[in-house]
Amino acid sequence: MAEPTKIPTHRMTLAEFYAWAAAQPDGRYELFDGKVAAMAPERAAHAATKAQAWLALRNAIRAAGLPCQAFVDGLAVEVSESRSYLPDVVVNCGERVAPESLVAPTPVIVVEVASPSTARIDLVRKLPDYFRIPSIQHYLILDADSRMAIHHRRVPDGTHATWIAGSGSLVLDPPGITIRVEDLFED
Repeated sequence: MAEPTKIPTHRMTLAEFYAWAAAQPDGRYELFDGKVAAMAPERAAHAATKAQAWLALRNAIRAAGLPCQAFVDGLAVEVSESRSYLPDVVVNCGERVAPESLVAPTPVIVVEVASPSTARIDLVRKLPDYFRIPSIQHYLILDADSRMAIHHRRVPDGTHATWIAGSGSLVLDPPGITIRVEDLFED
C-alpha cells in the first residue's frame, strides 16, 4: 500500500501550493487561507453527477456557439491571494485556456456537487468567496441524492438571487445558455 501524502502544515502562497500539488502522485487539494486541505474521495453518485453536469454545460456551450470551455475537475478558481478552490465543474469564457494552465482565468459558472462532508463549506465559505470574483455569474450546488439544483446567480444590481429546482430550465446568462435541471443528473 502506498504511503499517504504528507500534507504541509505551513502556510503557502498560491505559487507554492500549485507547485506542491502538481508534484503529488494522487489526490485533489484546495488552499484555504494558505493551508492545504485534502479533498475526500468521492462517492459514485458524486462522480456521476459531476460528469453529467459537465456534459450538459459543454453541450449547451457548443450548441450556442459560445467562446467558453467547460472543465470537469482540474482547473482551480483563485478567490484570493490565499484561497484556491477546485470546483467540480467550471465554465471559463473568453480566450481559450492555455493547455498548461492550472487556473481558470475567467470563470463564469462554477458547480459544486454537495456531499455530506462539504455541504456546509459549499454554502457558508464558498458561496461568498466565489461571488467576490467579478466574472462569476452563476454558482450551482447540486445534490445528487435529492436531484436538486441550487442556483445562485449575480443580478444586475450587484446582489445575488437563489433558485432551488428539481426540474425545469436553468437560464445561465451570461454566457447565454439554458440547461434543464434534469440533464444535470444521470437517469
